[in-house]
Amino acid sequence: MQLPLAPVSWTNRHPMLFEELQIRNVRLRPAQILAPMAGITDTVFRRFIKRLGGCGLIMTEFVSSEAMVRQNSRTHRHLFYEEEERPITAQIFGADPNHLADAARMIEDLGFDIVDLNLGCPAKKVVKCGGSGLLRDLPLLKTIFQRIRAAISIPFTVKIRSGWSNEEIVALEVARMAEDCGVEAIAIHPRTRMQGYSGRSQWEIIAEVKASVQIPVIGNGDVMAPENALELHSQTGCDAVMIGRAAPTNPWIFRQMESFARTGSYSQPSEADRYQLIRDYYAMLIAEETPGAIGKMKQFASWFTHGVRNGTELRRSVQSAQSPQEVLARVDDFFGRILAPGAEDAGLAMPAFSQRESA
Repeated sequence: MQLPLAPVSWTNRHPMLFEELQIRNVRLRPAQILAPMAGITDTVFRRFIKRLGGCGLIMTEFVSSEAMVRQNSRTHRHLFYEEEERPITAQIFGADPNHLADAARMIEDLGFDIVDLNLGCPAKKVVKCGGSGLLRDLPLLKTIFQRIRAAISIPFTVKIRSGWSNEEIVALEVARMAEDCGVEAIAIHPRTRMQGYSGRSQWEIIAEVKASVQIPVIGNGDVMAPENALELHSQTGCDAVMIGRAAPTNPWIFRQMESFARTGSYSQPSEADRYQLIRDYYAMLIAEETPGAIGKMKQFASWFTHGVRNGTELRRSVQSAQSPQEVLARVDDFFGRILAPGAEDAGLAMPAFSQRESA
């Protein structure tokens, strides 16, 4: 699905920016990664992003190693994928070294390309049994690295935060330990667990890690537009970029970054592009009878319609719908009026997006 977008031109070109990354036998081209996001990166959303272009690696929602060893049916649903999603990483979390090793083996048996360990989630219910909570117990973390590495033959990567708090920054120590234990790439979100998603990402921590290890370093945090990806690379020298929260609000970001790197320009979506995109995603959810489809549709409308003129009207309309089919009908009605001939004269047309608005 390649939608024609309105161009935005810039004077500089950066043809080598995140062009390619090899993690052992797994080739990322471009080296632009969709971050794992709970409740978002299911198989439908991953394929949706993949079809838009520019995303070299996608990741599942994180799954609990404890739930995996208990054969939890919901967890197995999170691990469903289609061949078109390759290369694909499954991310696990937990704190028991043996159960994490067992879960990693199961992921390899399911045919995933990479196993990733979550060391970044700040949620209270997760840090009690893994996630960024493990950054406070490095001896245990070393054992976990060693057990997972010994259990699987496919590439093993990790995603970390910079530390628990500003007084407990451990990114460099964890990266060196990970490399020593056979971890093959490390993604860094340089906020602490205590920060959550507030404040700014400390990209200098990514730069420090990049200068200190030989394995690939993936930068994450505060990349909301192609220009941010360029700044991240310039300031850190990281080998790849990982996009999280920007993807649901601007699913074109991967394609835009790839275009910006190659040509020095990228395109912005028109109102017709936005309509087609949201409709395609909703149609996929309905066609595949996705569990909780109406909730996902309402969630996506909240992200995707900000900046759209009269978007509040659409969000309100979608939120009150009672079925997925009703959501789709209301979207069709809204954009039918917005895109109708003469709508601009009537004050209904949506403005073209400027670079500032896209960031």
